[in-house]
Amino acid sequence: MSVVGFDVGFQNCYIAVARAGGIETVANEFTDRCTPAIVSFGSKNRAVGNAGKNQLITNAKNTVSNFKRLHGRSFDDPVVQSEKGNLPYGLASMQDGRVGAKVMYLDEEHHFTVEQVTAMLLTKLKETAENNLQKTVTDCVISVPTFFTDAERRSVLQASRIAGLNCLRLMNDTTAVALNYGIYKQDLPAPEEKPKTVVFVDMGHSAFQVSACAFNKGKLKVLATAFDPYLGGRNFDQRLVDFFSAEFKTKYRMDVKSKVRALLRLQQECEKLKKLMSSNSTDIPLNIECFMDDRDVSGKMNRAQFEELCGDLIERVVAPLKAVVEQAQLQLQDISAIEIVGGATRIPAVKEKIMKFFGKDVSTTLNADEAVAKGCALQCAILSPVFKVREFSITDTIPFSVSLSWSTEVDEPTEKQEIFCKNHVCPFSKVITFYRKGHFVLETFYTDPHLLPCPESNIGQFTVQNISPQADGEKVKVKVKVRVNAHGIVSVSSASMVQRVQVEDNEAMFMDDLQENANTQESTEIMNTENEMQDKSEGETQPHIQIDKQEAQQSPPSPDTRDECQSDVNPQKLNGELPTHHPPDAKKPKIKVKHVELPIEAKLVWHLGEDQLNTYIEQEGKMVMQDQLERERSNAKNAVEEYVYYFRHKLAGPYETFVNEEERIQITELLDQTENWLYDEGEDQPKQVYIDKMQELQKHGLPVEERYQEAEMRDKLFAEVTSKVQNYMKITEDYGNGDEKYIHIDVPDMEKVTKCVQETMEWVNNARMAQDKLRPHQEPVVRVAQIRAKLQELDSTCEPVVSKPKPRVESPVEDNMQTEDNPSSKTKAQALEKDVITPEEIQQNGENGSTNMDLN
Repeated sequence: MSVVGFDVGFQNCYIAVARAGGIETVANEFTDRCTPAIVSFGSKNRAVGNAGKNQLITNAKNTVSNFKRLHGRSFDDPVVQSEKGNLPYGLASMQDGRVGAKVMYLDEEHHFTVEQVTAMLLTKLKETAENNLQKTVTDCVISVPTFFTDAERRSVLQASRIAGLNCLRLMNDTTAVALNYGIYKQDLPAPEEKPKTVVFVDMGHSAFQVSACAFNKGKLKVLATAFDPYLGGRNFDQRLVDFFSAEFKTKYRMDVKSKVRALLRLQQECEKLKKLMSSNSTDIPLNIECFMDDRDVSGKMNRAQFEELCGDLIERVVAPLKAVVEQAQLQLQDISAIEIVGGATRIPAVKEKIMKFFGKDVSTTLNADEAVAKGCALQCAILSPVFKVREFSITDTIPFSVSLSWSTEVDEPTEKQEIFCKNHVCPFSKVITFYRKGHFVLETFYTDPHLLPCPESNIGQFTVQNISPQADGEKVKVKVKVRVNAHGIVSVSSASMVQRVQVEDNEAMFMDDLQENANTQESTEIMNTENEMQDKSEGETQPHIQIDKQEAQQSPPSPDTRDECQSDVNPQKLNGELPTHHPPDAKKPKIKVKHVELPIEAKLVWHLGEDQLNTYIEQEGKMVMQDQLERERSNAKNAVEEYVYYFRHKLAGPYETFVNEEERIQITELLDQTENWLYDEGEDQPKQVYIDKMQELQKHGLPVEERYQEAEMRDKLFAEVTSKVQNYMKITEDYGNGDEKYIHIDVPDMEKVTKCVQETMEWVNNARMAQDKLRPHQEPVVRVAQIRAKLQELDSTCEPVVSKPKPRVESPVEDNMQTEDNPSSKTKAQALEKDVITPEEIQQNGENGSTNMDLN
């Protein structure tokens, strides 16, 4: 199982993976740990990331960037219309009204949804992670802004599915930062002590987010979040762009905003200028060559001018800071630290504003750019069974309050109630009890539309179906679970109908109840009586808000709660009957509670259907295959071009003496023809054409390369054979002189060595003489393979003989005392002194010559 965290930002993306040594941010094929969130479409393929950024100016109309803001929105959304004027590419309205990017791909106009574009980016990030981990990546955790609504979060999840990823969790940016901060802290207070409160401030390229978190040992709880979705680094860039556009219009009479390429170049230069001003307070020049109409432009600005230009933007920093402190009900002195991340927090004025508000220095212990990705990877590692991670629980919150409305009887008003308040913990479930005769509709929506970053406040509509009344026609009890999951997505997750059935056999009823309790999760729910609502039109208690014990462990039930199985609602009262007095000997009927799961039909805002989603998955697979084919075609073409330049360089260098004049002329003409062909009709050819062209070049070039390589290796191998022969000749001489090292070798074996050495030396001399008569460009008479075979033959014949070990002495070494007393033993000891005693023999005999024996 892969453990990967993706920080999919507005401008850039980061990838973090878990290894045995910890969490690491990985680099892409450009050795850059930052991958631009850009997808460029061409006539042959797509270019994503750094390759797409390289085409941002040259292919501006077909290069999609800054698309994160378009998730979960319609084409008519005011934010979309506002963004439209700043984007170099076109936007289109899809069939269902959502927004899409209009580009030319494969020489045809295509409209891609924002889910598809994001999936293309995720596919690239996935490939980068797989190349780094050397294994398939499927499971991951993806970051999203804290203020993303339900529709935007579902849009990101669908994009991950199109890319072939299984997103285990959508994690809020500031929560990921908090996890990355707290999991490594060793000085956190104990669970029973007062928590350590830390405020995390994240200003990225497009948004400003703040969260207050409480830390205990092994525990993180998000107290509150606040944000400004329209305050980020690009707003400061835009102020510089507007300033220099006005200056160039006055100074050079240029309308910069009338030409897309000029505007994009100015945006890039202004971003660089902003970064330089963060570290320098002096005047910094801005120079752009051939800006418009082949004219150069120049300007300058210093930090003081920049801060004056962006004064209102800097003031906007305070509002989210104040909001998060108020929502968390904190005093400034209760805050232990302020941790800042995000590229825009490097602006000195922004940092100073944060410090001034809290009255203390800010902390930069985390990597401002990579903290979110590492936090996501840590969350993925916690969810993965592969890695063992320190126990650390995370309690997140939802950014907006959520309400629920439901239909009542005909011609009666719709009831509404807030289900989840702002900063409510998640994941969390609540169970509501209704009394109905037939199907009914539940609608979820955000309570305060004016607080949303988008105009659409509806979340979805859920129809509970297949409800049948009681046998006597009365209403049946229906239990509905409303859930906000770990992704922060709200839904009506399940519904069940509670039926009471009379049974005759007490034992059968008992067994059926056990089976129902085993199959039904709702059989023993806790009902919160404080949240009961009265339906005035029906005069019955409805609905009851209940807390799911499995997911709401942070909120224990109040003391006055009661188990549902002990409900005060009398079944006879539900049927509209008065109590009946039975005789003392009358047998009471047995009642069995049965839960029947009900189907729910969901209609979500801007949600892709399964058929449409499968179509997008299929299209993405085809585009990935097209990219692969184009990559292989391009590699084949580059290989031909590289071979032409490589061989031409070698032909004028080390290969010069290994070709005759006729070959030189023929090969040179072929190289020139191939080069001209590449830049003419060979500019765009199928992959097989380049493969054939490469084979034609190698047909003439490989013989020359082989002659060169043979000459390079031949002398080295001849020297090695000669060295071996001389070594074995020295051994034969020592043997003839009676050297004790080789006296144990048999005479026939040593004669065999002598014969092999003489034959090998004769072969080497003859081969060298024959080869020396040839010129370098002629085919060699002896090949490197032959020399290696001769060397192997020499070693296989001589080495076993000369390295033959001495025979092992079986008799033990006698003590000096025994040697003196026994002359025969003395004689044996003297004979043994000529042999070398090995360490194994010393260990076997012991220091005193004794032998350890095992007694059976």
